[in-house]
Amino acid sequence: MSAETEPQPLAAECVGTLLLVFFGVGAAVLAGEFIGSMGIALAFAFVLLGLVYAFGAISGSHLNPAVTLGMLLAGRMSLQSAIMYWIAQFLGAIAGAALLFLVAKQVPGLDTSEAFGTNGFDDRSAVGLSLGGAFIVEIMLTFLLVFVWLSVTSTSLLKGWEGVPVGLTLGAVSLVGIPLTGTSVNPARSLAPALFAGGSALAQLWLFIIAPLVGAAVAVIVHRIVHPQPDEWLTDWRRAVPGRRPAR
Repeated sequence: MSAETEPQPLAAECVGTLLLVFFGVGAAVLAGEFIGSMGIALAFAFVLLGLVYAFGAISGSHLNPAVTLGMLLAGRMSLQSAIMYWIAQFLGAIAGAALLFLVAKQVPGLDTSEAFGTNGFDDRSAVGLSLGGAFIVEIMLTFLLVFVWLSVTSTSLLKGWEGVPVGLTLGAVSLVGIPLTGTSVNPARSLAPALFAGGSALAQLWLFIIAPLVGAAVAVIVHRIVHPQPDEWLTDWRRAVPGRRPAR
């Protein structure tokens, strides 16, 4: 059993994603009208930064399937580990959204249907951003987040001060993205609240799963161009993917 598939890293990813969704999405659902886009963006940034210090040395504090995909494609973790991380992240996100839903239902007059901190485009975008625009925006936002993540780390773990630029980047992309799509950059963060919102939130969910994954893949490619390590990367990738063997 690899270190990444031991109980502690998986529990860290599950609990961490639960907390990120509860407090980050909760800032939008419960306090959005009081703190605005700036406050929501800061909530996501500060929660991630805190969780990096709590879980970064244990699991890397990915808390995001797109980040884990980036680590997989960069050869920093195995496919088995990535799959286990994805399961933990989605379960944690759903649990966090369920807890948030229970709290939201205790607020008189708060409507959770088709909203609930979900992402959207067209009439579900604050500025009416089209489907094509939303797809490009989510790719670019996720690209920046994963590119910074890959650039400040050398393994799948995120330790100490390495979390500062990552947290700041999440805050920055949230500030830009909230008026446009609500800022996904994280398929687990998008899926979980959409399950409880239903309606058009679920109908548009596909974009906020696919686009962040595409952005993560592009980030890996660009990172390898800017920080070229082709031989090492190819060897690591062959080790990570079953059936591939290092070149002799």
